[in-house]
Amino acid sequence: MINLVAFFSTIVFILLFRKHAERLGLVDVPGGRKNHEGVVPVIGGTAIFVAYIFSSLACGQPLGSFHSFFVSLLLLVVVGTLDDLHDLSTRSRFFAQIATALLMASWGGVFIDDLGNLFGNGPVYLHNWAIPFTVFCVLGVINAFNMIDGVDGLAGGLAFIALLLFGYAAILAGLTIHSTLIFLLASAVLGFLVFNIRAPWRSTAAVFMGDAGSMMLGFAMVWFAVDLTDSDSEALTPITVVWILAVPLMDTVNTMLRRMLKGRSPFSADREHLHHIFLRAGYSVSRTVVMILSVSLLLGLIGLAGWHYGVPEYVMLYAFLFLFALYSFAMSHAWKVMKAIKNV
Repeated sequence: MINLVAFFSTIVFILLFRKHAERLGLVDVPGGRKNHEGVVPVIGGTAIFVAYIFSSLACGQPLGSFHSFFVSLLLLVVVGTLDDLHDLSTRSRFFAQIATALLMASWGGVFIDDLGNLFGNGPVYLHNWAIPFTVFCVLGVINAFNMIDGVDGLAGGLAFIALLLFGYAAILAGLTIHSTLIFLLASAVLGFLVFNIRAPWRSTAAVFMGDAGSMMLGFAMVWFAVDLTDSDSEALTPITVVWILAVPLMDTVNTMLRRMLKGRSPFSADREHLHHIFLRAGYSVSRTVVMILSVSLLLGLIGLAGWHYGVPEYVMLYAFLFLFALYSFAMSHAWKVMKAIKNV
């Protein structure tokens, strides 16, 4: 029942907020790399956040250990909204992201200290590098979701799939509060997708999540990922999380490396992400999103299956590195790969 509250309250808040979006300047106007049709409200992320807070307070679970989580989400929504309004500098966004990472580690006590048995010689502990590595991961996942938010339904769909898999792992581990909060966020994201995905009766998204949404969801992903791999919960192994988030992580790392090899900033804008390749190859937006989400779900299930059946973590690591090498090769030969796919 409480998940329905999160779902429908997101819809209600979107309907309320979009009436005032243009007056407040929270709209996305076509031009440059933005080729959508018409002026689109950028209030999806704010609506998800408000609905999520509302449903979380109503869920009846003790949330004391999650205060820093909600404060961090609020900080990112505020900064993301300012970015949607005024195009903040990369430095300003990074400062906010680092601040939330430090809140997560210091106040929330959620940080990465154990990478698991990645090499077959026992757990890899980070010790003094735990906090810096956690900050690095927070920045990486937040910006991965921000960068992949390029076509209707993609970022929200990827977040929804990851949350379902995280929630499943939390249930198996008996983490009631975690599973409740994870599924509430998934329900709120699903409410947003009602307006964001393309449908037979709508040729384009009615609402975008904006930077407020992509940064908030990226942070939520990394918070739950790290918290579920904590030695106290042991709901997941770190390498399993990598498989669940494989698509946004591989896309972002590959794109940034390619930019640097070309002598450009890794954060410079371009149209060389995975979804851009599909679109330039002639696939529709809807088909592109369905294909990428299907791959994401498949990889996440492979990761969960490996964890469930006790496949050694180092085997899962080497398998992922092999997958990433194949992905990088395919992206460097994108047109030949796309042609082969279309001929199947």
